[in-house]
Amino acid sequence: MFTLNYGDRRPLYAQITEKFRELILTGAMREGDKFPSVRELAASLAINPNTIQKAYKELENAGFLLSIPAKGSFVAPVKRVPDPAKIQELLQKLRSLARELKFAGAEREAVLAEIENIYKEENKA
Repeated sequence: MFTLNYGDRRPLYAQITEKFRELILTGAMREGDKFPSVRELAASLAINPNTIQKAYKELENAGFLLSIPAKGSFVAPVKRVPDPAKIQELLQKLRSLARELKFAGAEREAVLAEIENIYKEENKA
């Protein structure tokens, strides 16, 4: 499914959380898709199951994962109710990334086109 970078300074659970977020946000994992069991993923990555459990807890707290007792963990339903605080936090990140893109020489039209593509992709799904 993915590999971990043992040279990365971030904890393994944070790397796992990020990888699953990427899979969900890019559409590789969709609403209702089942996550690997904690034991299964721990075995495939050769790490402690508690690390996987912590990552899954983080994903659940962030609204990406839904745990159903005795059934497993699944990609949570997409929330359509706006969360103003979360939106402001993400807009701040977007501003920072836009500044970096501008500094790196990215064309304004290319950045705006990428944002438009993201919204178009969502409407296709």
